Amino acid sequence: MIAPFTLLFEEEINSGAGLPVELRSIYNGDWRLPAIPTHRPAVWTNFVVSHDGRIAFNQPGWNGGNAISRHNRHDHWLMELVRARADAILVGNGTLRVARRHHWVPGEVFASPSFAALRAAEGRPAIPALVILSASGELPPAAALDTPRSLFLITTAHGAERARARYPQLVPLIGTDGQIDLASALRILRQQYSVQTLLSEGGGRTYGALLGDHLIDEVFLTISPIIVGNPAPPQASRPGLVEGIAFAPHHPPRLHLISLRRVTDFLFQRARIVPATGAETV
Repeated sequence: MIAPFTLLFEEEINSGAGLPVELRSIYNGDWRLPAIPTHRPAVWTNFVVSHDGRIAFNQPGWNGGNAISRHNRHDHWLMELVRARADAILVGNGTLRVARRHHWVPGEVFASPSFAALRAAEGRPAIPALVILSASGELPPAAALDTPRSLFLITTAHGAERARARYPQLVPLIGTDGQIDLASALRILRQQYSVQTLLSEGGGRTYGALLGDHLIDEVFLTISPIIVGNPAPPQASRPGLVEGIAFAPHHPPRLHLISLRRVTDFLFQRARIVPATGAETV
């Protein structure tokens, strides 16, 4: 097991189910679930970022979050916690491609029976459903796609045809115009497949798309003490936390801080999203 987090600040604003005693003792406080909307799942995200806001080195062998977290065990523990309360996990196609060996199953990054017990106590399936966001439907061979579970694909009509030819078990979620519609996809997951809680582990573009459509309730953010930087062209840039969307300067989304924890030089932030009222894509 690991030592408890150091609690620096907490202002719990939710009234949903809290954590069992064993997990509260390590987290040094509680995490109560937000209210579950009737039209979509409650959605939270989990990222680890560098001091300068980068989420990847974008170099072979250094693309995953572990390069930013330096394999921090408290970051791994928190990742297991937020996964343990998710009926489904959302990833972008780019994340799936980088993490081909990852399964997105309980115990994969931090093994503890407490997380499986939490899933069971809250009535969740042993393995969360996997939801993939991909316009093209060109999915790579990946261990997660071969894991027995419910599989969904948020895509276009053309992408659905391409993906189903290779992975017939996928359930396509397509907008009425044949294009990607995140709000519609989440509504279907909630109303037709009883997905009440969803964790997004997609990259900066997935995060940006969810922010732009006002589909995120809470954010878990591990702030690593390392500095990644960003090379000048023509070298490949290193992605930041939000990509593919720019918010209007007079009404950007912002965070309402719920809690802040510390372990050595790492900070662990939980916050609620206060949505933007206007945005423009780039």
